[in-house]
Amino acid sequence: MGVTKDQVEASLKAKLNPSHIEVIDTSGGCGASFEIEIVSEQFEGKRLLERHRMVNAALEEEMKEIHALSIKKAVTPEQWKQQQESTKPDAAAA
Repeated sequence: MGVTKDQVEASLKAKLNPSHIEVIDTSGGCGASFEIEIVSEQFEGKRLLERHRMVNAALEEEMKEIHALSIKKAVTPEQWKQQQESTKPDAAAA
C-alpha cells in the first residue's frame, strides 16, 4: 500500500505547522504522486529552494514510496494573504 493523502498531510502539519495546506493525490489513489500547496511561518526568510527542501525533509519517510511530488506553492502567511487578495474578483467590476 502506498502513502495516503492523510499521511502526507499529517507529516507536514506535525513538522511545518502550516496555516493552510492542500494535498492532492494525483496518482489515482495509489499514493505515488501528490501535489502540495502549503503556507507556513517557518518559510519566513527562506528562499524557494530552501522551502522545498523543508517540505521534502518533512516527508522523508513518505518520500521512500512517493514517486512524484509537485510543490505548487510553499509560501509565508503574508505571501499567501497577498496572493489571495490579488486573485479576488474586483467587486467594482461587477
